Amino acid sequence: MFKLKKISFYILLTLFLLASFSSAASAEKKIVLGGKNFTEQYILSEAAGILLEKNGFNVEMRNGVGSTVARQSLENGQIDLYYEYTGTAYTIYHKQNDKGIMTDREKCYDWVNKADAAKGLLWLDPVMFNNTYTLLMRKIQAEKLGIRSISDLGKFINKNSKKLVIGVGAEFWERPDGFKPLMKLYGFSIPYSNLKKMDDGLVYKALKDKQVDVSMGFATDGRISSFGFVVLKDDKAYFPVYNPVPVVRRPVLDKYPEIRGILRPLSEKLTTMEMQHLNALVDIEHRELREVVEEWLKGKGIFE
Repeated sequence: MFKLKKISFYILLTLFLLASFSSAASAEKKIVLGGKNFTEQYILSEAAGILLEKNGFNVEMRNGVGSTVARQSLENGQIDLYYEYTGTAYTIYHKQNDKGIMTDREKCYDWVNKADAAKGLLWLDPVMFNNTYTLLMRKIQAEKLGIRSISDLGKFINKNSKKLVIGVGAEFWERPDGFKPLMKLYGFSIPYSNLKKMDDGLVYKALKDKQVDVSMGFATDGRISSFGFVVLKDDKAYFPVYNPVPVVRRPVLDKYPEIRGILRPLSEKLTTMEMQHLNALVDIEHRELREVVEEWLKGKGIFE
């Protein structure tokens, strides 16, 4: 009986030690993920979080902020990783404007990767899709007015300055790659009374409800086709490339080099059309975010 009790004691002790070790190891593998304040960013950070959790990380999520706050949080060590866009880093954070670089996928990635490495911020594998800015109109109205490109829009506004109302996100209005320089390049100006600044997420509804006639948008947004919008051709190649890339602090990647491989499937398998579809499931069909992301990951065989 004594031996049995002794054996039981050692079994319980071993289980306790194993549990303690496992708990400690789990606690050590902690990572703080950031993200911006629109649907696509919530999807990207959720997908990254799920994959990291499946690989033993304790994930803390801090998303829902603007670009500048996300970047500052990474630089200050308040977050460890988030998905940034190549064009945003090139034009906003590094204040560059070389068209030959900013409109070329590989050149833009290489430039920001090298520049940020000097700051201890490492760019991992870029995601396939390009979520560049766009200008949108309701397809029926655009066809009626003969507007197919941004040049067409500029010409129409110059002749009919007060006939169209344009809706833009507040950030897009202020950005150096935003609406003001776009008007300068395309040679038109909109009266301030015909401009409506609003949250990025509201511009689509405003265009759909005919509160505005033209709105900014993002190329991967699922509402473009669902709401009957048309993308105006950027015929002067104004908009930079915006490939999302996981950017991580060097000490974090040095400690957990496996992060690169864990997140690689997202970079390899998430296309523009699939991102549009995922955005539509959340924004239009109002499905629960995590459910949508897990369904996509499983459908792609990224995890069971």
